[in-house]
Amino acid sequence: MVKPLRWLRALLPSWTDYRSVRRTWRGDLVAGITVGIVALPLALAFGVSSGAGAESGLITAIIAGIIAAVFGGSNIQVSGPTGAMVVVLGPIVATHGPAVVALVSIMAGAVVIVGGALGLGRLVSFIPWPVIEGFTLGIAVIIFMQQVPAALGTTPGHSSNAVVAAIQSLNSVQGSTVLWALAVVAVVAIIMIASPRIHRAIPGSLVAIAVVSTVVVLARIPLARIGQLPDVIPSPALPAASPSLMAALIGPVLTVAALAAIESLLSARVAASISDTGPFNGDRELVGQGLASIASGMFGGMPATGAIARTAVNVRSGGKSRLAAIVHSLVLVAIVYLATGVVSQIPLAALSGVLMVTATRMISLHTVRSVVGSTRSDAIVFVVTALITVSFDLIVAVGIGIAVAAFFALRGLAKSGGVHREPLPLPGVPGDEGIALFRLDGALFFGAADRMLARVTEIDNVSVVIIRMSQLQALDATGARVIAEMIRLLERRGITVLVKGIQPEHTRLASRLGVISALRHQNHLFTTLDAAVEHARSHVARAALASKPPVET
Repeated sequence: MVKPLRWLRALLPSWTDYRSVRRTWRGDLVAGITVGIVALPLALAFGVSSGAGAESGLITAIIAGIIAAVFGGSNIQVSGPTGAMVVVLGPIVATHGPAVVALVSIMAGAVVIVGGALGLGRLVSFIPWPVIEGFTLGIAVIIFMQQVPAALGTTPGHSSNAVVAAIQSLNSVQGSTVLWALAVVAVVAIIMIASPRIHRAIPGSLVAIAVVSTVVVLARIPLARIGQLPDVIPSPALPAASPSLMAALIGPVLTVAALAAIESLLSARVAASISDTGPFNGDRELVGQGLASIASGMFGGMPATGAIARTAVNVRSGGKSRLAAIVHSLVLVAIVYLATGVVSQIPLAALSGVLMVTATRMISLHTVRSVVGSTRSDAIVFVVTALITVSFDLIVAVGIGIAVAAFFALRGLAKSGGVHREPLPLPGVPGDEGIALFRLDGALFFGAADRMLARVTEIDNVSVVIIRMSQLQALDATGARVIAEMIRLLERRGITVLVKGIQPEHTRLASRLGVISALRHQNHLFTTLDAAVEHARSHVARAALASKPPVET
């Protein structure tokens, strides 16, 4: 009973989450306000880009931001709508309509909570680095291409693929608006790129949007705007659902849940590595993110994840506790009640420019060079993951990327294993040519077992084979079965097999799969090489003596 209670307590909020606030509250307030300002244009842009609307993105940043901050497993993570989630939601909205996003958010949140309860928070450590970087590159390309239609002042094409839809949108470009839209995007990009060079504290995206929005409104430039936003936070309500609709959404929901879990855990891990606020609890993070998505859906928002970019801003701005993420959401609440009229006049092209710059910043040329220049297998995993992310599906890309990485890892592990024939210890004695000593190295598993079997069973003109297993680092069921089969093959040929040095961790498996029972006699199992060689030599000597013709008297 004690362990379940301790496990449950670890997944729930505690007063210890805020024990540092007395020392850090000033920095947390500054960081929270800064992140709130940075998050506003991103939340609006991600909402519009997903097809759910700017209101949905803003509500998600507020509701999910608070819930994830309180219930999540990271002390410094900031959550809300993200570019990766937008990429997944786009096809769902295109197929089922924007009204279904809230239901998807609630269903996916429940799945993520179950993942946390089952202890899946540690699985992110099994995702290889090239897969993560390829996934990130693919997302950046998709986000950038999704903004091309808005940057041209037109509508996206009919394809669910962002690259194809961007190309299709070129057919509907109108000369009267394309130049204005491109000019807005260019100004936004210039301001965002120049701002950090002037001073790191300047919120470049917010300044850029304020400047271009003012010019567009005063000059009455004919560009599409965000449109009317609510000036209050809506009341929570369950979205409309039917059994048939929920059944149709199972696949998309699992995709959204997997992405929410992976991205949140990756972001939390990055946050823990760049801050001194302590480690994060992966299982609790999943529970918190699941609750955040459920709450977001009930208020009409979209699925939420940990946001790496906003979390990094939080850390750089001096955030040390969960208070910073909570303040970030409260800043957005103030904007809803005080400034939605102003926000509604922001041109969509300006948000497109923000996301294009954001997508570009997601790609680190130094990281790309490091991955591609490391090993050929890592480069292949990186490129394959990126291409599949752009061409097909994000979660499929991660799965295939992990599978390709696993293939190369197993191939490398198989190559590390080997079988080597060694000379017998000196001094030699007559008859040693009839004894073969083999040493098994590295890992003997399904990827290397057949090679070892062929190597040993090819020997000829020997009467005794000694198999040294003391250097064997890894052994699986296939490897143990092949050793047993090899022993039986040699014994059927009249070759006596001696086994030396089965390690304690391999003894049980070797016994169960017949390695020991395949020996001609139980005394043919040795713990030292000297004893095995002495037994082999005595066996050869007895055989030689028995083969001599009797002496006539």
